[in-house]
This record gives sequence, structure tokens and C-alpha cells, in this order.
Amino acid sequence: MAYLDLPSHRLHYRIDGAATGGSDKPWLMLCNSLGTDMHMWDAQVDALSRQYRVLRYDRRGHGRSSAPRPPYTLADLGGDALALLDALDIERTHFCGLSIGGLTGQWLGIHAGERLGKVAVCATAAKIGTAESWAARIEAVRAEGLGALIPATAERWFTPQFNVSEARDVAKVLDSFVATSPDGYAGCCAALATADLRKDLVRIANPLLAISGEDDPVCPPSDLESIAGRVQRGLHLSLPGRHIANIESASLFNAVLLEFLGSEAQLARVQDFRRQPVLAEHTET
Repeated sequence: MAYLDLPSHRLHYRIDGAATGGSDKPWLMLCNSLGTDMHMWDAQVDALSRQYRVLRYDRRGHGRSSAPRPPYTLADLGGDALALLDALDIERTHFCGLSIGGLTGQWLGIHAGERLGKVAVCATAAKIGTAESWAARIEAVRAEGLGALIPATAERWFTPQFNVSEARDVAKVLDSFVATSPDGYAGCCAALATADLRKDLVRIANPLLAISGEDDPVCPPSDLESIAGRVQRGLHLSLPGRHIANIESASLFNAVLLEFLGSEAQLARVQDFRRQPVLAEHTET
């Protein structure tokens, strides 16, 4: 296991794909959602690591990373990502983040766009929720623990069909949720409460793909469409599923992301990919 020690906490990270292809392969950084760890990307790593050196890490207070005293800010979370890139001598990387990970990607595109290549933001928004809703979430976690949130979390994150048909995969994600540090979870809720990037999105010049889950009640497709419309070079695609679409529509997510990252042509190529028969067949099932 690899760790980066910072002044107030340590970050747990992992690199896949470096052993095959070595330094000729570009970097791709993955950033997890609130209440998950780096293993939320397990369904992506095999496909992505064939072409990229994949760097994933546990956000502060999640997984095996330690939790500094809350509250946190979005700048703190973006700073952690930059600290990890600096420590590993990574000058530039593609980036893919989901939910609060997608907010982190937006922050990086605004404040450190030169460190990024292409950016994929998934199941996110430029502002998620309200300060009042996040304060209520923090209070609930402090009073009852994360276990009390499991039923509502499963409903928000996955469709009813997926919760039944893939119960084992859902249970693994929820196990990581309940294992999250309460301080880390509350600290990230505080970051979400104050994060609002709507006015600054126009500063993002990197090619950006916004991926939504068609039935996501947390960050509906309109939120992702708004991001794509406000950045300088954006495209929005919607895939079957709810909030954790990279797990619920894993193979399709992988194909779309690889097409976006690998194409040197215009973003329209990814839009054309969205119309291919594989998507229609997947949607009908």
C-alpha cells in the first residue's frame, strides 16, 4: 500500500497500468464520490489501465486515508489532488471524478487547468444541494452514524432493479460507505455546503465530458448539461442508472470514457458514439 504523508493527514493511493507500457502511457487520475473509497472504480481499472497509468486515491477521511479535523473546503480537496500529483512528479494528467470527485475536477479545471488534459465529471453539479441540507446531513451523521443512512443511500445511488439484481456489488459499495470516518464524511459535507462553481465554469478550457445517470435524483442530467454548456469545450452524455453510474453501467461507461480520452478529434465523435447500437440495446434491457 502506498501513502503520501501531508502535514495534517495521509492519503492512500494506488497506481495501475504502470508495469505495462511504462512511462509512454499517459496518466489518468480517478477521484471517488462522497462515502466511497478508491474501489468504486474497480470496474474501470482493467479497461483503463491498458492504455493509461491509472492513479486513484482515497479522499481525506475515506478508505485508508486519514481524516484531519473537519470542516474541509473544496480548495482543501483540490489541494490534496495537486499534492499527490506533485509528490509523484506528474506534470499533467487526465482526470475523471464522480459527485464530489467531479466537483474536485471542476475546481482543478478552474484553478490548475494546466495540470490537466481532458476532464470527465460524472454525476455532479457546479453546486450540489444547499448549505441547510448538508448541515442537516452532518447533524444526522453525528447523532445516528452512517449506518442509519444506508437505506436512503442505496435508493439514491442505484435503481431498484440494480439493487436487487446486483445485490452483492451494492453491498460492497455500502460497506465502504458505512466504514467511512464520520469526521471525514462530515468534513466533506461541509465542503459541499460552501462549494459553488457556477460563475467560474467558463474558465475551464480543457475538453470536458459531463456524464449523468438518466435517473439520478442527486445530480440529474440537467446539472451535467449545464456544466457542459458553461465550460469552453463541453459535451454531455447520459447513461442508464442513478448516481453511481460508473458501476451500474460499467461497460458502457468505460467505452464512452475511453473514446473521449483517446480521441484527438472533436468532441462530436463521443456524441456520435452515444448513438451507436450498443447503447440502444443496453437501454432497452
